[in-house]
Amino acid sequence: MTITTVNPYSEEKIEEYEEEKLDDVRTKIVDIRRAQLEWRKDIDARISYLKNVLKPNLARNARKIAAQMTMEMGKPISQSLAEVRKCVGLVDYVIENAEQFLQPEPVRTEGSKTYVRFDPLGVVLLVEPWNFPLWQVFRAAIPALTAGNGILLKHASIVTGSSLQIEAIMDTPLFKSVVVSGSNALELIKNVDGISFTGSTSIGERIAETAGRELKKAVLELGGSDPFIVLKSAELEKTAKNAAYARLQNGGQSCIASKRFIVHESVYDEFYERLKEEFSSVVVGDPQEEKTFLGPLSSKDQVGIVKKQIDELRTLGMVETIGESKGNIVAPTIARTEKYFDQEVFGPVALLKKFRTHEEAIELANETPFGLGASIWGDPDEAELIVPEVEAGMVFINKVVVSDPRVPFGGVKKSGLGRELSRYGFREFTNIKTTWIEKSP
Repeated sequence: MTITTVNPYSEEKIEEYEEEKLDDVRTKIVDIRRAQLEWRKDIDARISYLKNVLKPNLARNARKIAAQMTMEMGKPISQSLAEVRKCVGLVDYVIENAEQFLQPEPVRTEGSKTYVRFDPLGVVLLVEPWNFPLWQVFRAAIPALTAGNGILLKHASIVTGSSLQIEAIMDTPLFKSVVVSGSNALELIKNVDGISFTGSTSIGERIAETAGRELKKAVLELGGSDPFIVLKSAELEKTAKNAAYARLQNGGQSCIASKRFIVHESVYDEFYERLKEEFSSVVVGDPQEEKTFLGPLSSKDQVGIVKKQIDELRTLGMVETIGESKGNIVAPTIARTEKYFDQEVFGPVALLKKFRTHEEAIELANETPFGLGASIWGDPDEAELIVPEVEAGMVFINKVVVSDPRVPFGGVKKSGLGRELSRYGFREFTNIKTTWIEKSP
């Protein structure tokens, strides 16, 4: 099977790649496992690798990998460069905290000595999406690698060139990228010790089923339909600016993008007008241009999905497209409806609904099957009262939802299992091992 990558802006072919045979991939897993037996022994050596190999490689290749991402999936170049900088920040965070996170934890018992160890599992398979080609990989790989595991990466086919560049930047026998189809990646779960997947809920369910049969540890970061709740106490000018960023960044192709805007009826009309104004001011066009904020969606198929969803929304309420949709560019769109719509829209489309009471806002926020992130805008004391009732893994007040190395990332309901980042994510692919010692039998 041949995998062809296509520039979504120019729609020109970039490169062709031959899919690897499964036996060859299994040989790579054996090689990673052999190297991992030594790698797991020395945390100082692993931290040294981050400092002296990975971070310098990332800095030297920042412009190159950013350009590759932009070419393959259409992310504006300024956002691609910001993604690289974010990965550097993650590496710095891990360098600073890895030893502390992996330190055995003493436990007071009647034994002579009791503690909990955090030992690596072995080889972890990463199956990652195209929307943040570098960050999604680093977010999963760097903590797992530093914990002593080896990594096999199966990236989304449309960013195959980026995947191979990431392997070169990693520059270690502990990390290998492979070019295989999604169905063949499922076959590899039995050969590894854990799997980390970011992507759609439907594919995540298949991976969870396969991992369950094999009794392999799985961390799943799946879809989201994040609510953006605007209280009557919100400062509307700043809130609307943040709303536009939260909906349009990366073309709206983010699991934690704000997708449903739930607005108090007393400020609904003003918020709508301000959001429309912000959407109108966005620079749309060639993602290679530094000034561009909204480029094409990742592929013609993705455009088809989003346009079909927009057509469906037209049957449920008022839909306005702000600007011109052309090629694989979908113009910013606002849909005002009070009817139920439970799909995740992976594109620059904002859904607006009204609420009267906190209880109604909570009900609307929770009506989706997803539960990844949420943000609440307004008086912080008022907003914080709502937090316990929101069904989400992350709630931000007066701030757009972000993935930050210092706090855990993940969701509930159909948004996944487990956590990435922070102390909690760092230990997901470790054997949390109880050790109990008595001085004598």
